[in-house]
Amino acid sequence: MPKDILLNPGTPYRVALLGIYHESNTFISQPTTLEDFKNSHWLKGEDIRKEYRDSFHEIGGMLEVMDRHNIQTIPIMFAEATPGGVITKKTYEFLLAEMMEELQKHLPVDACFVAPHGAGVAEGYDDMDGHWLGTLRETVGNKIPVVGTLDPHANVSKAMTDATDALVAYKTNPHIDQRETGKAAAELLVKFLKKEIKPVQRLVQTPVAISIEQQNTSVEPCKGLLELAKKISLQPHILSVSLLLGFPYADVEDMGSSFIIVSDDFSGDELFKSVDQLKSAMIKVREDCVGKMKSIHSILPALNESKKPALLLDMGDNIGGGSSGNSAYLLKAIESYGKYISFICIFDPTAVKIAGAHHINDTFELQFGNQSATEGGERYINTVTLINKADGKFTEKEPRHGGQVNFDMGEIVILLTKGGNTVMLNSLRVPPFSLSQITSFGIHPEHFDIIVAKGVNAPIAAYSVVCPSIIQVNTPGVTQADMTLFPFHKRRKPLFPFEKEL
Repeated sequence: MPKDILLNPGTPYRVALLGIYHESNTFISQPTTLEDFKNSHWLKGEDIRKEYRDSFHEIGGMLEVMDRHNIQTIPIMFAEATPGGVITKKTYEFLLAEMMEELQKHLPVDACFVAPHGAGVAEGYDDMDGHWLGTLRETVGNKIPVVGTLDPHANVSKAMTDATDALVAYKTNPHIDQRETGKAAAELLVKFLKKEIKPVQRLVQTPVAISIEQQNTSVEPCKGLLELAKKISLQPHILSVSLLLGFPYADVEDMGSSFIIVSDDFSGDELFKSVDQLKSAMIKVREDCVGKMKSIHSILPALNESKKPALLLDMGDNIGGGSSGNSAYLLKAIESYGKYISFICIFDPTAVKIAGAHHINDTFELQFGNQSATEGGERYINTVTLINKADGKFTEKEPRHGGQVNFDMGEIVILLTKGGNTVMLNSLRVPPFSLSQITSFGIHPEHFDIIVAKGVNAPIAAYSVVCPSIIQVNTPGVTQADMTLFPFHKRRKPLFPFEKEL
């Protein structure tokens, strides 16, 4: 990380840093509880600075900028849990009360830097982020600048933008620019504090929801949409233009893709023209926003021609979209096909405990995972040999999706199946955002024909360096790629691809 450079010594500003961060899948029956936040990141005070100062996270970028300008950052609270089901009402209200109580200890402040996700849902609070940001605004008043970041998978509401002065989203998916986004948002906040700008933001909701499969920002249609957003951001008076891809696994009114334009106290004809330009561009590429939906049965024969190892992205069991990470659907298909050697990581704390009771090199029958990839489905049964067992802590030293540095899978076991495939079972759900998740435990990617990662686009940043072939697989599960198969009741209409005519 760059060394801090102190400028403007003696600047009196005090900026509170706070956030509740979660991507909530409303189609999952298992709720997210306080325990899930405790197992991830629930930090207060200086523990926030310690965890994120040198990370690739937006908080790290924000801290860097505040230190450079000699502005005092007051870390309040940051609570983040691995994507999952709707947060229980008790959990959310407890976290919110804790955060507001901590904030009260440090008021008054000159500004707030916020780090919401933008797709959080709690019981009784469909727009959880809009609610806690609104509560913050009521607490500090309308004259205090509130600036922050968003994950581009946010389902942005008017309540979120009304409660804040400027929100800036990451520009990459996989998210490898989180620290840079934190820096960009923090620079806006500094200019706002110094009265060099007066940000005004405009939410542009579009009648399109981009398929999760098509949300890779390095290819079309997102690449072109981002280029247009950048072009518009270079216009006079425009401070920032963000593309929000949206999170399709949430049955909420604001589900869908959108843009946020932040301008410098400006609402002239050029701004309205830009709003129309962005919305029209999204509608124009809507057919390209639908996924290809390749099945495993069509993919396996074609792998003969692919360079190895091939990365198979298990879209139906996408941990980053809230799934359990326990599907053995692809493993079962690979073993049935019988021509490839694969690696897969599966979340199953019960099976870890059973397997861990054995000695290294013991061979035994084990039930693990879920062979049908549906909640409550039949477990997969296989004869396995225990290769290793370990404490599943590891670190990531490069910018990767999520921006985290420290990870914990709980206790893990590594098994070799009767068919010659390697399975890592973990006790805590951790999405496949880091190659260190396997290399830290003696797993060598080059030894396999196939590596299965439970994600859609996020694992690409980590695994593309070792996997010359990358294939998204249309698997069943609570994060299946075809959003039109989910029972939505609250989404806005019309919304493509649900309604074809706009």
